[in-house]
Amino acid sequence: MLLKELTQAFGVSGYERQIREVIKEAVKSYADEVTVDALGNLIVLKKGAGENKIKIMAAAHMDEIGFQVMKIDDKGLVKVRGIGGIPVAQTVFNRVIFKNGTRGIVSSTVKIDEIKNDIHKLYIDIGAQSKEEALKYVQVGDVACYDGEYLELKENNVVAKALDDRIGCYMAIEALRKLENPYNDVYFVFTVQEEVGLRGAVVAAERVKPDLGIALDVTVAHDFPNSGEGSNTLGGGAAIKISDGSVLCDEYLVEEMIKCAEENNIKYQRDIIDAGGTDAGAINRSHYGVRSAGISVATRYVHGPNCFVNMKDTEACIELLSKYVNREFKFE
Repeated sequence: MLLKELTQAFGVSGYERQIREVIKEAVKSYADEVTVDALGNLIVLKKGAGENKIKIMAAAHMDEIGFQVMKIDDKGLVKVRGIGGIPVAQTVFNRVIFKNGTRGIVSSTVKIDEIKNDIHKLYIDIGAQSKEEALKYVQVGDVACYDGEYLELKENNVVAKALDDRIGCYMAIEALRKLENPYNDVYFVFTVQEEVGLRGAVVAAERVKPDLGIALDVTVAHDFPNSGEGSNTLGGGAAIKISDGSVLCDEYLVEEMIKCAEENNIKYQRDIIDAGGTDAGAINRSHYGVRSAGISVATRYVHGPNCFVNMKDTEACIELLSKYVNREFKFE
C-alpha cells in the first residue's frame, strides 16, 4: 500500500533521499516533467490546457522530524539533538531507527516529570556496553527517526510515524493520478526541510513562481484531551485552511475552495490553528508575494511516534485538491 510505504520510508529533514526516490517512482508515469533541485525538492509538473490557465504550486513536505547524534558517552549511550520540533516527554520509551538501520530505545537521565521538554535529558540506548562498541553502529552526526509501525484501526483511522507530512505527499500523488487533462499547470512539489523552517518551499516557490500556492499538510485535531483550543475533528472532512501561525490565507482562494467543496458534495471543515505553520507561509512570501491557501488533514498526536488520521478525511482532501486545481481563477 502506498501510504504505508510512504510513512515507513526514512526522511529526516536534510536526509530525504530515500523518501524522494519512493515518491519519484510513484509519480513518474503521470507527470509531464520531473525535476530535483539543489536542495532536494522534487518538482512534478502536470501541464494544463485551459485558455486562461495559471501556475499552481501544491506543496507537501517529504521530511519528518528526527534526532542527530551529538555525543556517545563511555557507557555507549547516544546523546542527541532534535531536528524539528520533538515532543520530548512523549518520546521517552519509544523506538527509533537510524538511517543505517540501527535501532534503539529512547530513555531519560531524569524522571519524566523533570524533563521539562529538554531533549538534552534524553539518550538513545542501542544496546552497546561501551563507547567503542557503540561506534561500530553509529557516529556523531548520524540521524534517526521514530520507528512507528503503520496500523489500520477502527472506523477508517490509520496510525503511523511521519504522517506529518507523508499524508500530504499521499494526497498529492493521488490527486496527480486523477488529473488527466487539467485546466491549469499544476506543480506538485514535494519539499524538503519544512520541519526546520520551511526551507525547501522557499527555494521551490522562487523557482516555480506560481500564481497560486496550496500547502498540503496535517493540522491539529482538537477532539481529544489536552489538544488545545480549536474546532478540527477526525471525520470532519477536508480541513480548508483559513489561518495558522505562518499564513493568513487569501480570502478569495478560501471562498473558492469552500464553493468547490460544496459544489462537489465534499465534506469539509474550516481550519484555524493559533500556532505552527506550513509551506503556505513560505510560498505566500516568495518572489513578489503569492496568493496562498491550504488543504489539511486533522491529525491527533502530531509529531509523535504514532500520528493518527482518518482516511475518509484524506479521501475528501484528495477529491477537493483534484477539483480545485481544475478551476478557472479570476484574480482582481
